[in-house]
Amino acid sequence: MIPVSEPSLDGRELEYVTECLQTGWISSSGRFIGEFEESWAAYCGRRYGIAVCNGTVALQLAVAALDLGPGDEVIMPSFTIISCAMAVVYRGAVPVLVDADPATWCMDVSQVAARITPRTRAIMPVHIYGHPVDMDPLLDLAEKHGLAIIEDAAEAHGTEYLSNRGSAPEWRRCGGFGELSCFSFYANKLVTSGEGGMVVTDDEALAKRLRLLRNLAFIPEQRFLHEELGFNFRMTNVQAAIGLAQVERIGETVERKRRIGARYLAELACVPGIRMQAERAWARSVWWMNGLILEKESGHTAASLAQGLAALGVETRPFFLGMDRQPALRSRGLFGGEEYPVTTELADMGLYLPSGVGLSEEHQTTVITAVKQALA
Repeated sequence: MIPVSEPSLDGRELEYVTECLQTGWISSSGRFIGEFEESWAAYCGRRYGIAVCNGTVALQLAVAALDLGPGDEVIMPSFTIISCAMAVVYRGAVPVLVDADPATWCMDVSQVAARITPRTRAIMPVHIYGHPVDMDPLLDLAEKHGLAIIEDAAEAHGTEYLSNRGSAPEWRRCGGFGELSCFSFYANKLVTSGEGGMVVTDDEALAKRLRLLRNLAFIPEQRFLHEELGFNFRMTNVQAAIGLAQVERIGETVERKRRIGARYLAELACVPGIRMQAERAWARSVWWMNGLILEKESGHTAASLAQGLAALGVETRPFFLGMDRQPALRSRGLFGGEEYPVTTELADMGLYLPSGVGLSEEHQTTVITAVKQALA
């Protein structure tokens, strides 16, 4: 079975992890944590990086650092992973949804202005499957209404966005927008530490607060005196060692992923009955996952195609189920009577193909052939 994703660990990962084991620095202290934070923040064009134990808690830490609380509203896409809504709900705040763009599958930024109320405190754009959200309109809205931007770049390591297109165009890496940007380093990401995450920012005060909250809110003056409740969200030195080795070759990883994505587009975009994720002229996607949407005339659903591909030795994964259809959120009285038709179509008719960094050209050929055969 060709897996959806598997990591590539052929850099200095073993060397760095061995150093951790030989020196005994295997917990949440050690040289690799600081070096990983600095290297990834610099890659994203940020001043500070705060490493945490996974991407979900990176979002939770970001929301907490901004002091969002009961009644505060955060606008986010309906088509995303539940971690985004969880981070807001855990603080007693309210996630407010907008539908997905039918071409890029990222949040439809044209819907955001209408969702802003006096209770809105932040916007949480999520770059989907390696393609960036159109950030400039959101940054303009945030400035106009005094809102924070919490950028979820978990799926967008190395993704670039063409900003200021009307005046002085500039390519900027995702993870460099707004007050706070959050990353996941799960095993299927372009940079992995097994588990792991990071919040990056340019704000010194926010960085200080993130570090405080990450570490049980220990205050510097007296270690076991706590003026507020924090979290134990620390990353280990072993995780950071793997992550640092991954960052050292992020350039070649991005190039590899873009080649994989370009080939899928070239060979599958013209196949009847499916649609691929678009890449806008203002975007340089890293194609974290290469997905497709089935048209009704294909005669398939995502589930039936997945079954057919599994029989041909190709593993797939379904798309996200919309936040408006999550029982854990609906039971809290959220999203009653709301409909997000693009998100519903993506969830019901979308799946993604083997897309990992380690995908060989031979395996990609097998996947492409299997898709065409299953749809024939």
